[in-house]
Amino acid sequence: MRVVFMGSSAASATCLQAILRDPVLEVVGLVTPPDRPVGRGKVVSPCPCKAFAVSHGITNIITPDNVNDAQALAQIYSWHPDVIAVVSFGQFLKKAILEMPLFGCINCHFSLLPKYRGASPVVAAIAAGDRLTGVSIIKMGIGMDDGPILMQRFEPICSDSTGGSLMSDLAIAGGVTLAKTLRLMNDNALPPPVLQNDAEATFAWKLKKSDGLIDWSAPVLTIDRKIRAYSPWPGSYTFLPERFRKKGNTGRLVVLKAEIAGRITPEQREAVPGSVIEIDEKGRPVIRCIDTALRLLVVKPEGSSEMPAAAFLRGRPLAIGDILLNG
Repeated sequence: MRVVFMGSSAASATCLQAILRDPVLEVVGLVTPPDRPVGRGKVVSPCPCKAFAVSHGITNIITPDNVNDAQALAQIYSWHPDVIAVVSFGQFLKKAILEMPLFGCINCHFSLLPKYRGASPVVAAIAAGDRLTGVSIIKMGIGMDDGPILMQRFEPICSDSTGGSLMSDLAIAGGVTLAKTLRLMNDNALPPPVLQNDAEATFAWKLKKSDGLIDWSAPVLTIDRKIRAYSPWPGSYTFLPERFRKKGNTGRLVVLKAEIAGRITPEQREAVPGSVIEIDEKGRPVIRCIDTALRLLVVKPEGSSEMPAAAFLRGRPLAIGDILLNG
């Protein structure tokens, strides 16, 4: 089976690797976004999927700004794909591409559709407190993630799962399931597709960095899930009191890891959300939420590397009564 693969992320690369391992599946072309400036130095670099492909000897690669333009269409058509496999590509495919291959365009989506259609399904599942998620392999149509389901695989969400760790697990599961789907499709052995119920659909829209701001007046469970869900991107953050902000520094403090502190005293209940109500025996700050409190374990101050919260406090000695701010 001749496969054209479209992807961009590290998860895309993991799924591409699974396809490359299957002798029935021949990757005849790769479509990724253009190389872009990354990092503090703004060095122009390929996306993770392209970097992986190049390192594994794939040379038929195009990087169009718009995959639907005439030049990109002509190149993809010249590869004579039997199927186009799409994983975290980031561009909508129009009718000319969707109808080009014999078997259509097949997408690996990282949720149990129709739940969490859209760009951020993994983050949404953790933030909602779900205990189960998975991957869905669908035949693509014009709508967003609404095509018939060809195959699904389930994956648990653990109490310590982060957006990054769960995405890694789902990428492996997705690669295996996608390759299996394509192989069964090639053998005409795929079970009948299952239509999605649009009435049950929910959406997980693309995140912005500003979405990571912590609202300390939220319940502690909500904040804990958000910190895990938004790790590593866009990151959950708060702001230090003014006296700890250096010149030219906003005082942004990214919270990378935390834990629910449990019960608080009647006196601590009088504190406003965002207040430091305790410095524990290990030197870590405990922050008041609307119901109980959250203990900060690992943080990343603006302009610095990540560090244990206790080490951070040795340099910026937050005291009981200090308030972490929303801006």
